[in-house]
Amino acid sequence: MSFPFKASTFTTALAKAVGATALALTIAWPASAAVDIQEVRSDSGVTAWLVEDYTIPMIAINFAFEGGSIQDPDGKGGLVNLMSALFDEGAGDLESNAFQEALDNAGAEMSFEASTDALYGSMRLLSDNKDEALDLLALAVNEPRFDENPVERMRQQILTGIRANSRDPQRQGMREFSRMLYGDHPYAQEREGTEETITTVTPDDLRAAHGDLLAKSNLHVAVVGAIDAETLKADLDRIFGGLPDEAQLKDIARVEPKLGEEVLYEFALPQSTLQLVYPGIERDDPEFFAAYLMNHILGGGTFSSRLFNEVREVRGLTYGIGSWLQGREYSNALAISTSTRADQVTQALDVIKDQVAKFIEEGPTEEELAKAKTYVVGAYAINNLDSSASIARTLLELQRDDLGMDYIETRVDEIESVTLDQVRASAQRLLTAEPSLLVIGPQAKETDTGNGAAAGEEDTDTSN
Repeated sequence: MSFPFKASTFTTALAKAVGATALALTIAWPASAAVDIQEVRSDSGVTAWLVEDYTIPMIAINFAFEGGSIQDPDGKGGLVNLMSALFDEGAGDLESNAFQEALDNAGAEMSFEASTDALYGSMRLLSDNKDEALDLLALAVNEPRFDENPVERMRQQILTGIRANSRDPQRQGMREFSRMLYGDHPYAQEREGTEETITTVTPDDLRAAHGDLLAKSNLHVAVVGAIDAETLKADLDRIFGGLPDEAQLKDIARVEPKLGEEVLYEFALPQSTLQLVYPGIERDDPEFFAAYLMNHILGGGTFSSRLFNEVREVRGLTYGIGSWLQGREYSNALAISTSTRADQVTQALDVIKDQVAKFIEEGPTEEELAKAKTYVVGAYAINNLDSSASIARTLLELQRDDLGMDYIETRVDEIESVTLDQVRASAQRLLTAEPSLLVIGPQAKETDTGNGAAAGEEDTDTSN
């Protein structure tokens, strides 16, 4: 859950600083512009990737601490997610209202969010107000108060969401599917926790988790904007220099999704939802881009994939279908998802099964591979390099994936070098396994699904 503070405050201040016409362009970065990345190391050992840009007087800072909700203590599910909602709810000697008023006066935008594998934070600020804004960010990172009233208020908001999810058949079906796929591994748990676990979290629990999770050893930082390397060195120490050197993280075992199983979740919905899970691939695997292009051709290309064409365009069985590679710190998968009328579930699965089998046997054509390469190369600049904020997010994920500072330059060559044989081999490697299947909808338990069927969604890993 993310709680960005008054985005309008930041954009209003930015508009005053650069003018309305310039504001319309700010936030845009020429897609063809080179990204000159510097590595900056502070005196206390904090490392950041920096892209200097003085087009507008703005700075975007994104950072992540490895270890998100997967680090929740036993019986305290939802703790890290709750903590992420409280960093701007009072810090240092400023209670919640005073802190947010100070942030408003600084004309800055701050947000925190817990994912399964990392705790993310970000700030956008005007360079003229840098000192005031970064002082507040330093307080939030180092001295969050976790006062009882804000803790209880945020807890109640999260509980409202948990209760709403308990009445959502899609969420409940996916939860049951996750439990089947991952068993007792933390990936089977909701990052918001449950009503039982979130109510046990105390301010002292939050303080203990803050001390364990926020440290220099598991920190990544990316900065884009009107700031030079020497200035940034001092600011890194101001924000992060006082953190412990080493995080105290519990060991997490790797887990592979359980395959060849079915979860049939019956609920009276207008349509049935289908999802299949196959083995995935590590991000640092030499054949990653072959698998990425294979997935794009099969189901990742929203309007160009084989699954989209056969299941929607030719047979009209769905409004949308697609596939994606899911990369996590301790597990990977290839998932295919769609929805269709309940009386068409078996037909849709049969069509998808046939398309997967055909792809395994024949692989893509030269034309399909060439088109996939063109799209994947071009979409990266549009999705990842079109603004200072998106560049900062991209640099952060490149660090988390250990891809190197030259990745943006070498990525095109890696993609262009993928051959048809490599894509075919990836299909053989990932798609021949018996997938696990989820069906959510009316009469799901009477549906003749059969194992080995498949279904699909658009590529969501834009960092690749």
